[in-house]
Amino acid sequence: MLEEKNKKMPELHPIKVVARRTGLSPHVIRAWEKRYKAVTPKRTATNRRAYTSDDIERLILLRRASLGGRSIGQTATIPTEELRRLVEEDELAQSLAPSQSPMVSARGGNETIAQALRAIEHLDAEAFRKALERASITMSKPALVEQIVSPLLERIGDEWRQGSLRVAGEHLASATLRTFLGNLNGAFPVMADAPRLLVTTPAGQLHELGALMAATAAAAEGWHITYLGPSLPAEEIVGAAQNNNSRAIALSIVLPDDAHLKNELSRLGQLLPDNVALLVGGRAAIHYADILKEIGAVRLQDLQDFRTELDSLVTVTT
Repeated sequence: MLEEKNKKMPELHPIKVVARRTGLSPHVIRAWEKRYKAVTPKRTATNRRAYTSDDIERLILLRRASLGGRSIGQTATIPTEELRRLVEEDELAQSLAPSQSPMVSARGGNETIAQALRAIEHLDAEAFRKALERASITMSKPALVEQIVSPLLERIGDEWRQGSLRVAGEHLASATLRTFLGNLNGAFPVMADAPRLLVTTPAGQLHELGALMAATAAAAEGWHITYLGPSLPAEEIVGAAQNNNSRAIALSIVLPDDAHLKNELSRLGQLLPDNVALLVGGRAAIHYADILKEIGAVRLQDLQDFRTELDSLVTVTT
């Protein structure tokens, strides 16, 4: 009897395993569970979430449906068998549509980036904004961030460093993207209990495009974002993080030869509470690797590294 009972017991998986198998962040899994009742995990003796293999299959299907253009609000309550048929139909239709091929998608992204760069070069803020808005109509928000905004920011940074982009053009790009990404961030659903992230650049680091990118990427992961713009002293950064109960601070560093930055970072490390994580990225972060290690900051290699760290922070606090 006991052996027969054990055979019927479903295998249970912790949320970290579910995240790896589904490709969803732990925070998104919890958000889909709480807001949309997409799955109903069991609870362990220590009140941790535990998911069945059926839960994992359902979350994978919901993610595929989302990537295919369907909102989670539309698909969360659909029975699993019906959801599987719907996803298979969507993916078949997508594979048969020439306009959805990766080559065409990449070409469309490259054309949008080229249009945006031309607009910046001619200091035409309206044309720049329209190029971004046209892309936002035809692409999902995560795809827009990955395929348009992120590579565009890299191109702007490269051209500014090489001297082929005037300072006025870089300022125009920053101002336009600040508004556009601010609106985009507001379009991402945020749970009331979402963890809070403060995003800025340290004092003396005036270029904010990397910080804007980090804010948008974190908003897409379900974090509540407080964006403070560029060049804040250590005391202001820590004070702001304490005032709004930030779980983490994300800094972008672009200038590699900042004589005062090491002192600012050292001061930040002294003032920062132990329960607030410090995540530092940007092209010049590697030049400050020693001081970042000394103050216990996490140096980020890229956006994927950033997302991984955000996921780990959410998992630790669950």
